[in-house]
Amino acid sequence: MEKAAIYHQPASSFAYSYDAKTLHIRLRAKRGDLKKVTLIAADPYLYQEDRWQKESYEMEKIATTEQHDYYFYQITPPKRRLQYGFIVEDHQQETAFYGGRGFFDATEENLATADYYFKFPFIHAVDTFQAPEWAKETIWYQIFPERFANGDPSRSPKNVLAWGSKDPDVDDFFGGDLEGIIAHLDHLVELGINGIYLTPIFEAPTNHKYDTLDYFQIDPHFGDKETFRRFVDAAHEKGIRVMLDAVFNHIGDKSKEWQDVLVNEEQSKYRDWFHIDSFPVRSGENGNFEGTQTLSYDTFAFTTHMPKLNTASPEVQKYLLDIATYWVREFDIDGWRLDVANEVDHAFWKKFRQAVLAEKDDVYILGEIWHDSWPWLLGDEFDAVMNYPFTQTIIEHFIEERISATQLISGINEQFMRYPAQVSQVMFNMLDSHDTARVLTRAGGDKNRVKQALAFMFAHTGSPCIYYGTEFGMDGGNDPGCRKCMVWDESEQDLEMFTFMQKLIQFRKKYQSLLTYGDLIWQDWTSEQLVVFERKLGDEKLVFIFNDRDQEVKKDAAAFGFDATATDALNAEQIDTFVKIPARSFRIVNA
Repeated sequence: MEKAAIYHQPASSFAYSYDAKTLHIRLRAKRGDLKKVTLIAADPYLYQEDRWQKESYEMEKIATTEQHDYYFYQITPPKRRLQYGFIVEDHQQETAFYGGRGFFDATEENLATADYYFKFPFIHAVDTFQAPEWAKETIWYQIFPERFANGDPSRSPKNVLAWGSKDPDVDDFFGGDLEGIIAHLDHLVELGINGIYLTPIFEAPTNHKYDTLDYFQIDPHFGDKETFRRFVDAAHEKGIRVMLDAVFNHIGDKSKEWQDVLVNEEQSKYRDWFHIDSFPVRSGENGNFEGTQTLSYDTFAFTTHMPKLNTASPEVQKYLLDIATYWVREFDIDGWRLDVANEVDHAFWKKFRQAVLAEKDDVYILGEIWHDSWPWLLGDEFDAVMNYPFTQTIIEHFIEERISATQLISGINEQFMRYPAQVSQVMFNMLDSHDTARVLTRAGGDKNRVKQALAFMFAHTGSPCIYYGTEFGMDGGNDPGCRKCMVWDESEQDLEMFTFMQKLIQFRKKYQSLLTYGDLIWQDWTSEQLVVFERKLGDEKLVFIFNDRDQEVKKDAAAFGFDATATDALNAEQIDTFVKIPARSFRIVNA
């Protein structure tokens, strides 16, 4: 028995309250090492005749990665308290007891020793992670406003270019605005979208608006507050939620606050708003990527025109929290996406959550974090993060062929074991964004690979997002290539891809509960270059078959666990005795 690989930690993703009454318990062990895991548990105060009245529950193996197996049990303690430990048995019949103080022989004397156990003292509803229920049912659509549609040419910048006249450069303007989005809301309804995420719309000199000048004003090239109000109202009338992008890590160097620092230096009333190491401040002088530093203030990355805000300052906190609550209170927005969220202090984000939820208790709070995000997802800061590790695992298998099917399965399981179940249920899943090359470009133009990746993403727990234009087969490299003008000329649109995306979104909505709450069960077909898994909830089951081969696969339906009565869940077709999966394609079977 490899005891060094066995791991559990209370009050973590290994032991957490799923709701106000229910505990989820997980245990990790070396892959293939254990034959059986038994949870020993009961109320810590439950004694009769001086004997603790423990109960035994066999745990289920729910996930396997390349290194580990994960075991699970859901338990509802009558009084919301639990004392627990594990009896682990390997394939050589070696048995041990594992508890809060480590490993012991599984003797009755040791099993009766209370201080050998893990403790979950009490399930408090207030400490239980809770996110908006509506987020689980949302299919997001990300819009880069400057490139979606020009609905009011009178607002366009003087140097505006003709729509789609060229591939964008960093400083180009094409005149996209809020009126353009309003004019195309019916397109999103037709597609099936019920959530819009807008990159920044506040006053700023650039096309991307991540260098904010005034967070209380809509950028005049996009519209004004009345335009924005009409947009939100129109979206809500069509059943579409609206999420804005908040850039609270930094501000634009043309903002009045930073300009005051440049003029008044140490005497500026805003000096404590920023991370300034010394005076005079030399604006625009930032070190290079070899590490030579000449800058006397902190910035976003090495970007001199984005000085970093000091969110520990009470004045900065008040300013930013006033912004966050203003747009919720006055315009009824439904969510905030928080830019560079991992570089802002946790204390501020805790205050942010409290302030925003006091205005509207079901606002969705999404952090931009590209790595393991456990510290931000404890229930007192964010509801979700942009799930880039999940994204990359899918991309590296289906799009770039950098990892095997075995590594794909391991990576997906690892990601789901990283967080409590209710966190995964609202995670923001996407394949590309304004910060990455478009998925079709990464796939070398291979639409079949893109469809596989999209279907795989939509099949898993979380809130899926598509980047504007994906439904029409838009391509584009890294920034600025990924920020092309939306293709509205029907002759240039991939209408077959649009139909596919419609079907995929309809499928997601039809099976929403199953795909949110259902068990994920992998079938072992990796040796035949197939990725096969089931989603199962009660009597409902879907089987997903992804063919990685360059030729069609034909298999007996029974081999995948269904018969000729099954139907294709995406295309509403009857499945024959033999199921056919075209090359680089997939089937979703209602079994």
